[in-house]
Amino acid sequence: MSSEAPRVADGLTHLDAAGQPAMVDVSAKAVTARQATAECQVVFPPDVAEQLRRDALRSAKGGIVDTAVIAGTMAVKRTHELIPFCHPLPIDGCKLSIDWSGADVLRIECTVRTTHRTGVEMEAMTGATVAALTVYDMCKALSHAIVLGPAQLLGKHGGKRDFGVQV
Repeated sequence: MSSEAPRVADGLTHLDAAGQPAMVDVSAKAVTARQATAECQVVFPPDVAEQLRRDALRSAKGGIVDTAVIAGTMAVKRTHELIPFCHPLPIDGCKLSIDWSGADVLRIECTVRTTHRTGVEMEAMTGATVAALTVYDMCKALSHAIVLGPAQLLGKHGGKRDFGVQV
């Protein structure tokens, strides 16, 4: 066994100098307005998508979109409880948009806002993916061939650097 310290990959923020997991210290960062938008797609088999369209996105469990919006919002507010090194953040705003994007793809977009020392990318990603998981849960009686993804960050604004589309 080597006594050398492990090599820490450049740019990874959740590792300390010895390569051990660590929460980022954001105390020296400026408090700024921050926003992030993420999306996750839910791809249905064509016959399931057709049935969901006929039923106005309602299932035996209730309104699919309404339930997914509530679940996504709850997930945004609890991201720090799910992802080990996420800071608990005051959420200033959370908006989920869910609509068809093609014949058999439901597109879920989640935009989150805060005024804090760290961004809300993980909150936006968590909101979009948990909303997608909720759609799956509400529709799995129709098919287990429903596919989630891709899930991706579309853009972020505020903090050290902006990314992607202007959100």
